[in-house]
Order: sequence, then C-alpha cells, then structure tokens
Amino acid sequence: MEKKAAPVRRRVYERLKAAILSGHLGPGERLTEEHLAETLGVSRTPVREALYKLESEGLIQPLKTRGFIVSGDSREEVEERFEIRAILEGYALRLISEGITEESLEQLSEYIEKAEAALKARRMDEVFNWNTRFHDTLHELVSKRVRFYQMIVDMRKQVLRYRKQTLHSEEGARRTLDGHRKILLALQLKDPDLCERVMREHIRLAKEDALQAIMGQHKK
Repeated sequence: MEKKAAPVRRRVYERLKAAILSGHLGPGERLTEEHLAETLGVSRTPVREALYKLESEGLIQPLKTRGFIVSGDSREEVEERFEIRAILEGYALRLISEGITEESLEQLSEYIEKAEAALKARRMDEVFNWNTRFHDTLHELVSKRVRFYQMIVDMRKQVLRYRKQTLHSEEGARRTLDGHRKILLALQLKDPDLCERVMREHIRLAKEDALQAIMGQHKK
C-alpha cells in the first residue's frame, strides 16, 4: 500500500510546485486542500503533505483562516534570483563557446528565425515556446556537468513565473529576441569573454522587465 501512495504524494507535490513556478498559480492565489484534492482527483492527505512541503520551501504561506496563498517575492528576492541566474548562465555560455558545433549553432539560429516569424504574426505563445527552446538547447550543452546543470535548471524554474508575462508582450519578446541574436553572434565568434558578458546582460534586461511587471501588478 505504501509503495502505491508514495508516487501519488510526489506527483501532487511536483504538479503544484510546477504550477507555482510556471505562474499558473500566481502570487496571492488561495489554495485549499479540498479544492486541490478535487481538482487533482486525489485524497486530501497527499495534498496536505505537498502544501506543508511547499510552505517549508517558501513558495506558499499559511492563512490565518484555513488554507494557504502563493507567496510573492520581494523586489530584493527577485533581483537576487536573476543575479544568481546571470552568474550561472554567463559561465555556462563561456563553457559552451569552447566546443559548440556548427549543428548546434544552426539549431539556435533556426529557433530565432521561428520566434521572429511568430512575433511578426503576433502568435505570442509560439514566441514564448521558441525562446524557451533556445535556452533549453543551451542548457543541454552543459548537461554532462550534472550538478551545475541542475543548478541552472532549478534557478530558471524559479524565475520563469516572472518572465512568462513579459515574454507575452511584444516589447518584451522583441528585447529577448535581440538578446538571443547577440548570444548567437558571440558563440559564432567563439569568444568566451564576450559570451559571458552578453549572457549576463541578456539576463539583466530580463530582470528589469520582470521587476517592471511586478511593480505594475502591485499598483493595480
């Protein structure tokens, strides 16, 4: 019986965490055991355990009444997450530049072209998906460095909920595409210093977009 229960607990936890980090469950949204159990088609026990685990990670906060709400990070916390990501991915691009193949460069170029075409057609979901594929491809190129790769993936998940809104705006998507072109050029030049600098700047601009979006939400 225990063997069957454990995977359910893990699935519920991972699904709720993914929903929070992706922005599907936004800051301030209320979460209750009853509603989540009904929505996920499970008993309240795995939901309760998942909620307590998410609380310990700081992703949700308990209400004085029943239930929890999704936490909203402070400006300082958002800045810190993006700064850590800039350091990790800047170094990753430096490593990538030392051995990237023509095949990988062509693939990255193709994703930029497809994102550009989607942006011209104002298909913003497609723009978001192609931009995501661009970064996925870069991350896969350092996946053999298992611990480093996992650090990048974890930090990227934490900032994605701030980026999703800005990447669905035409202005934000345009800036992201421009940044990807600069990253591609730096890789084509195989210049490690330039690669690290360009990636850090790309993420710095993403941070500014995210902070602007968050401040706009607070004003509403």
